[in-house]
Amino acid sequence: MKKYLTLENGDQFVGTAVGDLSKEIKGELVFTTSMVGYQETLTDPSYTNQIITFTYPLIGNYGISLHANQSPAVAASAVVMQEIATTVFHYQSVMTLDEFLKKSEVPGIAGIDTRQLTKIIRKHGTMKASLTNQPLAQSSFAKSKSVDMVVKSATFTTPQDQHPDHVVLVDFGVKTNIVESLKNFGANVTVVTPEASFDSIAALHPDGILLSNGPGDPEDWADFLPVIRELQSHYPLFGICLGHQLLALANGARTYKMVFGHRGINHPVKNLLTNEVVITSQNHGYAVDIDSVTDTPLEVTAIEINDKTCEGLRYPGRPVFSVQYHPEAAPGPHEATRLFNQFIDLMHTNGGVKHA
Repeated sequence: MKKYLTLENGDQFVGTAVGDLSKEIKGELVFTTSMVGYQETLTDPSYTNQIITFTYPLIGNYGISLHANQSPAVAASAVVMQEIATTVFHYQSVMTLDEFLKKSEVPGIAGIDTRQLTKIIRKHGTMKASLTNQPLAQSSFAKSKSVDMVVKSATFTTPQDQHPDHVVLVDFGVKTNIVESLKNFGANVTVVTPEASFDSIAALHPDGILLSNGPGDPEDWADFLPVIRELQSHYPLFGICLGHQLLALANGARTYKMVFGHRGINHPVKNLLTNEVVITSQNHGYAVDIDSVTDTPLEVTAIEINDKTCEGLRYPGRPVFSVQYHPEAAPGPHEATRLFNQFIDLMHTNGGVKHA
């Protein structure tokens, strides 16, 4: 069965339908350079309502595991691949990628030139696209829906009674492995929605605050910025990805939409304080305007080596910092996981800073 990928600029690719064969969708077309970690990528809430193009030519060769999901369901709206593996080779695999997409009711297209598609996105930028069962003569891209923000409907706690440290995580679309990483470094975690007030968070008696990753434009969360300003005055605070951008906005910096974003697991980041370079996992379409940080109380602590974008911030004199990349990986390298330990250490050394 044929499938048609039509881009906002008029380009069209014809391939073979995979996953949910009948479903047709519109979304924001992006690409990731990750060679592995397709299951974690598909279930990452930061990809909500996006059509993911995998630049690596063969996807799905080790199947699907029961333990790799980064959220309860697939977040991406569709998948684009050059080739999808039909035979899998891994002892933990319980189904093929195609079976996983069908079960999740997610459509996909295979058998197209993803190299050419990626070159188009790099040249023209991230754009809207449609995945259909028939060729489109004309597409109403202007009416297509923007990325929805992910908001949990309830607060939940992952207790570990043997660990005294308590982190309140504000969930803008958190990945499972962020919660697991905090637990692995010895913290009890309470997850709250961005609808929470400062007083409701303070009533939970946290030792530290984590602002999570999530999809969409950070400026859409303007209502929560006053809460961040209060939280950073009372508790150690760590921001990841979207949380990094929100910390910047809360302190007067600006953000902007990137041409095609950073999505992959091999982005080199230089720590400006130590001159150390780490390879990082990234997934974001917005960034902090590095020049705008100058007029804020924040300090830039890291940059992406390739394009010199802002990758880290701290608030001198306060136990507050953030990174644009994903220290929890899933997928990706684990070189930056020690940032969770750094966050825990800040909670220990700054326990008296909270006034809740």
